[in-house]
Amino acid sequence: MSEIAIDDCPSGTEQPEVAATVESQLRAKLETLERRLRRRDEQRRATLHVMTDLSLSNHRLANQRKAVFHILADYEKDRRRLFLQADRLDNSRRALLHLLQDSHRSKLSLEASRKAMIHIMGDLQETTTEVQRRERELRDKQEQLVQAGKLATLGELSTGIAHELNNPLNNIGLFVGNAIDLLELGERSEEQIICALRNAMLQVRKASEIILHLRTFGRAAPASRERISVRQVVDRAISLMQEQFRLRQIEVIVDFEIEDAIVLANPIQLEQVFINLLTNARDALADSPRKVIRISGAVRSGALEVTFADSGPGIPSGLERRIFDPFYTTKQVGKGTGLGLSITYGIIREHGGTISVMSRPQAGATFLICLPLAPSGTTAVSPI
Repeated sequence: MSEIAIDDCPSGTEQPEVAATVESQLRAKLETLERRLRRRDEQRRATLHVMTDLSLSNHRLANQRKAVFHILADYEKDRRRLFLQADRLDNSRRALLHLLQDSHRSKLSLEASRKAMIHIMGDLQETTTEVQRRERELRDKQEQLVQAGKLATLGELSTGIAHELNNPLNNIGLFVGNAIDLLELGERSEEQIICALRNAMLQVRKASEIILHLRTFGRAAPASRERISVRQVVDRAISLMQEQFRLRQIEVIVDFEIEDAIVLANPIQLEQVFINLLTNARDALADSPRKVIRISGAVRSGALEVTFADSGPGIPSGLERRIFDPFYTTKQVGKGTGLGLSITYGIIREHGGTISVMSRPQAGATFLICLPLAPSGTTAVSPI
């Protein structure tokens, strides 16, 4: 008798149909067995009739009886086999129910995980957008702070700049006045008049250069960076403050081992850094008997090291780590904003460099700036 085939993994919608199919197959098997039993019973009755009618055929009757015994034995085997198949079918049905329940739970868990992932992705996108917005706002605030520090620096330099412009204007008036006097006196020396006017034009160009430099330094720095010579930027920063150094009798010494050391930087921002350091050194030397600012530059390990050292009293012990904090200043109230060194620190960090300070009591302060040298062949770029 053949065994009943059962599907391994029917879906939840097919379970009642499978059970109905199995039940119909079992019913068909039972009907077949009953028919066989009825047929065997009929054979046995026929055999009894034959034994009654043919009493002399004992040998044949014995054989038929043995055949009946064999049929009964086969029937018993079939019955046991059917019982085992029914038991196996019941076990398979229970296992199938467990599999369907586990599959349903896994499906629910997967759906919940998918929904949670969708919510997480949405929250992550919103968080990313918010972070980008805050970064833009922070960058705008930093640029505004840098510009405010630059304007504050220009305010502090205003006195020296006024003297810087006053000298060319006085010279212009003197040379033009000489030319007018020569003309009024009837002097016909064109050479003297031309010489006086040329000297006046030189002073006009000098004043124009000062004003152009102030306008360049005062405007908002563009975001791009370019290959620049640090020595030239240092010279421009000194030129803005040279009148103040002259009035305060401060000596500025510049010593660069390599004059044309090139870095990739924003020239206006870098000039603001140098002016901030020069301003701090100028104020530190106010009461010093020896007033010297030494600026040196050297290339070491692929970086340009620029040092600003003064002969002032130095930074009080324990304050070296705080002087780069925003709004922190060691100057008297009204004498400083506390933004210069903080802005300097931020600009140097944006350029991929470092700035540190070393100081000893009565031995002055030394600021060390390290900037990476520009790779050969690089052109103007925008910072990331």
